[in-house]
Amino acid sequence: MYIIEGFIFGFLGSLHCVGMCGPLALALPLPTSSATKKALGAIFYNSGRAFTYGLLGLIFGLLGAGLKLSGIQQWVSIACGVLMILSVVLPGVIKMPKSTNKVSTSIYSTLKKKIGDSLNRKRLSNLLIIGVLNGFLPCGLVYVAISRAVTSDTITDSVLFMVFFGLGTLPLMFAIAYFANIIKSRFLHKLRMAIPIFIVILGILFILRGMNLGIPYISPKFQEKTTEVKCCH
Repeated sequence: MYIIEGFIFGFLGSLHCVGMCGPLALALPLPTSSATKKALGAIFYNSGRAFTYGLLGLIFGLLGAGLKLSGIQQWVSIACGVLMILSVVLPGVIKMPKSTNKVSTSIYSTLKKKIGDSLNRKRLSNLLIIGVLNGFLPCGLVYVAISRAVTSDTITDSVLFMVFFGLGTLPLMFAIAYFANIIKSRFLHKLRMAIPIFIVILGILFILRGMNLGIPYISPKFQEKTTEVKCCH
């Protein structure tokens, strides 16, 4: 279930990826000596992103295990959905503390510099590194995927969801990287215009999931473990 769900989520969300990370994909130093090497380079780059997402799935899956024990998973899902919708309906209202912004800006600048340096090296292994670093860049869609991973039933499910989320973005991101020479910036701009609508839809789905309605895939029942107490006479 988590494999299919993660892949579908990534595939549909890849429109967001193209809109936000499209310029980076267009600038990748893919080999041009042959079509095979060019395709391999695009696969290396996207595999690096999938690896990072899997690592994030492991980290937040551990966090989610703690949330599950405390019984607040569904409330986390609802809160994430509400925040996602508010971020679109009331932009600028939800702001991070200045100290958090400084930290995130510092991390972003460091990653951006390392990616920029890597773009000048034309090696397949370097494309893998760019993909790994790209996976750590601030991204609303990744945050949404992480929020879903946190509410997974097990740590393994969390990792699988994030890995296949990354693989789900591969077809469109591969096409953008491979056909970079015929992609126009106006196309990316139009995709960015559709991102708010996509975020609102995901927010609604997160709220429905947290409502525990028993609807398969959309709002499945959270599994609650009960402890059986046996009395001896």
